[in-house]
Amino acid sequence: QVQLVESGGGLVQAGGSLRLSCAASGSTNSISTMGWYRQAPGKQRERVAIITSGGTTTYADSVKGRFTISRDSAENTLYLQMNSLKPEDTAVYYCNALVVAPPPIRYYWGQGTQVTVSS
Repeated sequence: QVQLVESGGGLVQAGGSLRLSCAASGSTNSISTMGWYRQAPGKQRERVAIITSGGTTTYADSVKGRFTISRDSAENTLYLQMNSLKPEDTAVYYCNALVVAPPPIRYYWGQGTQVTVSS
């Protein structure tokens, strides 16, 4: 089992910055890829950024150049640095962890943290 707890959300003006954190506990050695997802009211959850255990990152086109995902394996913490925030970035942001071994594949989710960007 893996437990994920997000923090760092809040209210910020457009153009501002926030840094989200996700603390992982439990069977953290089994975690493969980690990522950030978000869900705005009335919309489906979408992937924002992911990072593999080897450090390879992938970003949604809408956040490229503005957001940076990073991972501190020693501290079992995932980060999302968000710069140049826009009102359309407003959403609940969720941390995700993928465990592939031992099978079956499992996904774990945090409880989410609200990010609100005012215009």
